[in-house]
Amino acid sequence: MNENFVAFQEKFKVEEFKIYESKFWIWSLRPVHNTLGAGILSLKRYTESFSDISEEEGSDLALIVKVIERALKVNFTYDRINYLMLMMVDPHLHYHVIPRYSIEQEFDGQKFKDEGWPKLPQLTAPNFSSETLHKIKDLLIKSSK
Repeated sequence: MNENFVAFQEKFKVEEFKIYESKFWIWSLRPVHNTLGAGILSLKRYTESFSDISEEEGSDLALIVKVIERALKVNFTYDRINYLMLMMVDPHLHYHVIPRYSIEQEFDGQKFKDEGWPKLPQLTAPNFSSETLHKIKDLLIKSSK
């Protein structure tokens, strides 16, 4: 297995925070949780180029995006959603899925403020407990079925 792929999966704790898995993509909670419900959408095989995806992977991408947006809207009522494909530090094909909020959100006694609203999202975040992150993940899993 490609070492960049392994490093990516470890860095973003893809298996630990997996919410939903389709045939070709995995949606997982973003461990550095900058806005409520922030996630990672990653291809299940290693590639560094978006143009490398197949038609079938592209069709599956459209389907999983519907699952993601529905689950996030039902649970957190975001105002906008951003999909950032940066791949500068982590070259594996993935998106940062960033729900955007015009007002501060609260979940499990924790406050989540979208520091970049209404401009670019800030990808850094305070440290939220693993327990809180797992509660967010579990809630999203239930509404992703």
